Amino acid sequence: MGDMMNWEEKLYNKEEKPLDSLVTGYSHTSVFRTIAFIGDSLSSGEFETVNEDGSKNYHDFYEYSWGQYIARRNGLKAYSFSRGGMTAKEYIESFAEDNGFWDKEKAAQAYVIALGVNDVYNAGMPVGSVEDINSDYRENSKTFLGYYAAIVARYKEISPDAKFFFVTFPKEPGRKRDADAAAVRNGLYELAEYFDNAYVIDIGEYGPVYDDRFREKFFMLGHMNPSGYIFTAEMIDSYIDYIVRHNPKDFEMVGFINRVDCVSGV
Repeated sequence: MGDMMNWEEKLYNKEEKPLDSLVTGYSHTSVFRTIAFIGDSLSSGEFETVNEDGSKNYHDFYEYSWGQYIARRNGLKAYSFSRGGMTAKEYIESFAEDNGFWDKEKAAQAYVIALGVNDVYNAGMPVGSVEDINSDYRENSKTFLGYYAAIVARYKEISPDAKFFFVTFPKEPGRKRDADAAAVRNGLYELAEYFDNAYVIDIGEYGPVYDDRFREKFFMLGHMNPSGYIFTAEMIDSYIDYIVRHNPKDFEMVGFINRVDCVSGV
C-alpha cells in the first residue's frame, strides 16, 4: 500500500507563499458563484493599437479580461464592472450608477478591486489613508483611498457578507512614483484591516517584475496582449485560491451569501 496523501501539507502548508505555484483546473476560487471585477483597462481586456499617423486606439474586449478567464475556468459568473481609464473617483461618483452596477440583482459574493493607476499615477491624486473614511462614506475625503473606501462601503450595503479582494500595483522598473505605489500598497492593507471580510492580493510583493522581458512576452504596446491577460488570470486565481485555503473558516459559509431563500448566519 502506497503512502497516504498528506492533504494538510498540500493545502495548508504554513511555509507556502502566495504564487509559489499556479493553480490548474478548478481552484478554491470556485467557492464563489458570482464575482464582480472592478477596475480600469487591465481589468477590461483592453487592447491598444496605433494608426498610421501615430494616434492610438483603445478597445475594451471584456471576453479577454482576466476576470472573465477566471470565471470560465471555475464555472462561475463574473461581472466586468470596469472600463479603460477608470478611476475610483469616477466609479463612485457616476460610472457605477450610470451602468447599473449598484443594482441589487447584480450583488456578488465577492468583489475584486484593481484601481489606482489612473487615480495616482495619471491624475496625481493624493493616496490618503484610512483617516479619510467617514461614518457616512459620502463624506469621505477626496483622496484615492477615500473614494476606494466609499466603493467598498456602497457594495457592503448591497451585499453585506461579500468578500473583498484589493489588488496592489505590480513591480515596474523605471516608475518614477515608487513611493506612490508603496503608499497605495500600505493603504490597501489598512483598508483590509478597517473593513471586515477584506483581503489583499499583493501582486507587488509576490508577483513578477514587469520588466522589459516580461513586457516582450505579455504586452502589446502599453497594454497586455491575450497571453498577458491569461497569465494575470492565473495569478489572481491562484492568489484567491491561496487566501481561501489558508483561511478556511472565513469562507465556509460563502454559499449563503446573497441567498434570499434561507437564513445564512454568516
